[in-house]
Amino acid sequence: MLLKLAVLPGDGIGQEVTTEALKVLQVIAQEFGHTLETEHGLVGGAALDAQGVPISDATMQMCKDSDGILFGAVGLPKFDNAPMDKRPELALFRLRKGFELYANLRPVKNLPALQNASNLKPEVLAGVDMVVVRELTGGLYFGKPSERYTDAEGRKAIDTLPYSEIEIARIVRLAFELARQRNGKKRVTSVDKANVLNTSRLWREVATEIGKENPDIELDHLLVDSAAMNLIRKPAAFDVLVTENMFGDILTDEASMLAGSMGLLPSASLGTTRNSYGGQFGMYEPIHGTAPDITGQGIANPLAAIACLGMLLRSTYLLEKEASVIETAIEQALNEGLRTPDLYQPGTTKLGTTEMGNAIVERVRVAVTK
Repeated sequence: MLLKLAVLPGDGIGQEVTTEALKVLQVIAQEFGHTLETEHGLVGGAALDAQGVPISDATMQMCKDSDGILFGAVGLPKFDNAPMDKRPELALFRLRKGFELYANLRPVKNLPALQNASNLKPEVLAGVDMVVVRELTGGLYFGKPSERYTDAEGRKAIDTLPYSEIEIARIVRLAFELARQRNGKKRVTSVDKANVLNTSRLWREVATEIGKENPDIELDHLLVDSAAMNLIRKPAAFDVLVTENMFGDILTDEASMLAGSMGLLPSASLGTTRNSYGGQFGMYEPIHGTAPDITGQGIANPLAAIACLGMLLRSTYLLEKEASVIETAIEQALNEGLRTPDLYQPGTTKLGTTEMGNAIVERVRVAVTK
């Protein structure tokens, strides 16, 4: 099979972790008889510096001509005060909207080997295995008007939070499908702020209607503040959480601490476009940022970027065995006590970015040759 990917490493540690992911993917391709064809493009701050835009039309076309996108991270401190049209993050918004990547899936699982890596007690973390489904192309991040201005009273700003029935229904339906596929609790938790926001009241109304269409799946509703509390108080109770754009952005960063580090969590941004294999066009991205404080030091955790490959192979290419080999290799490495500095504890083995990538490559090779 031809694996044709657009690679957008981006800024900061995005470059470093993407290098390790590609190293693992090349081994998968070799061992399973696939052909890996990649084309690299600039995005974020790197694109602004070289091309004057967060992502160029040519890079968008490159992505369109590929089966999917392997993404690193964007954003650098030097752009913090830049005008809105010169912000690296705009590349993400254009990619999401341009390819209708409306569904962001973020799996969160606590492995027994990492129960002491979190600040929470091991007994609270036991059994944590959930997926957060975040609506990705609506809400505050895309609503208009969104602007700053000054009048006689001083500086002001406005953002707009719009949602339509269609946008809500398609993401909630996806959440029910995932709950049905998973070997979990068959429960969907819809997160909103229905006690305050009209958009949330519409969200809850539509979610309830879809729940009635899926009587085999339990549906419950939580206000976002209660959801944030319960992610810490009883995280193992969750199965599939579905929520709007900004709430999902915040809650998934909180949930990353359940796994032990943001350096562990992958994500998949999917739409409705299908490729010739029957899989979904998607963008696969670790949820961590660019981490400029450690860029270039060789200590970034590449496991989230490598875990993105499992999601990519499964969703875009329908290659379940190859995906499982990568996920098993990651778990084996962690079970053997291999750690990057963000996870290091006395009694474990500290590895750098490249060394951890090599460790996953070794375990992939062993798994394939067994």
